Amino acid sequence: MTAASIDQLLKVLTEIVAPLVRADGGEIYIVAVEPNHLSLHLSGKYAGCPGAPLVVRGIIEPAIRSVAPTARLDVTSGVRIPEGASLV
Repeated sequence: MTAASIDQLLKVLTEIVAPLVRADGGEIYIVAVEPNHLSLHLSGKYAGCPGAPLVVRGIIEPAIRSVAPTARLDVTSGVRIPEGASLV
């Protein structure tokens, strides 16, 4: 990812993904942003929720792919927030 695509990615996360996740009672954290790799963590209502994979496949992945189609995306979920993660 270039600096421009990282900026676009952060904009999509902030303006589209995070509000949708919050509206459903969840929280989304950025764990790591590296060239061609994004690591996120879902918490709040999504901690242990069997519907979390549906949110990842139906909302998060398409939004990320719209600005970074080749980036590897890792999404975890749970009550424990990874060290150094930033709330979006």
